[in-house]
Amino acid sequence: MKVLVIGATSAIAQETSKCFARDGAELFLVARSPAKLAAVAADLRVRGALRVETYVLDLCELDQHRAMFEQAVTTLGSLDMLLIAHGVLGNQRQLEQDVEATLKNFTINCTSVIALLTISARYFERQRRGCMAVISSVAGDRGRQSNYTYGAAKAAINAFMQGLRNRLASAGVAVLTVEPGFVATPMTAHVKQGLLFAKPRSVGNAIYQAMRAGKDVVYVPWFWWPIMFVVRNIPERIFKRLSL
Repeated sequence: MKVLVIGATSAIAQETSKCFARDGAELFLVARSPAKLAAVAADLRVRGALRVETYVLDLCELDQHRAMFEQAVTTLGSLDMLLIAHGVLGNQRQLEQDVEATLKNFTINCTSVIALLTISARYFERQRRGCMAVISSVAGDRGRQSNYTYGAAKAAINAFMQGLRNRLASAGVAVLTVEPGFVATPMTAHVKQGLLFAKPRSVGNAIYQAMRAGKDVVYVPWFWWPIMFVVRNIPERIFKRLSL
């Protein structure tokens, strides 16, 4: 199994990669911090990965994506799976006051992901097998005042993945959208944790299982599906008066 993991130093990506490492997979890890990449790579080798290579890249540098992807394919010889796991939450109140920050947030969470998917989809389509997975969010299911910049980016990703899934189905390529709820990671360290928070390990394991099974969409943990079903179906005239 040969896996490209983008945003490999995120807590969820690390836990997913550990599952692949236990299978003796070959991993190509991409992130912007050389030190963190080196630490993650060393850990995965100890855990059983057959091979771990790293590539340093700020994913906002969209013109560098193709070179990175081609290097991953050349280094590993081929790819079986892709996991895109990078992103930032951002402070919604601050973003409301700063156009530049808002656009940067959208570039990180949406535009960079679409660029990566566009490049990699051609490869998997020609190969006629494999799995492309993206960590999205339940925030993309409906815009809420507390995080609608982040949510809008995730909503765009969800729609893009739906179309890509439809396009690549006949080629035998799985396109997986992962929709986690609250996860106890550094990205949510400022948020008070409650009963709905999941641990990165359980989320990473669920992603691994879904990728291996070739699923389409998974809510992690599962109970976010009924929660978001209710949220999506609240009439707008009521929803707009809620503080969510």
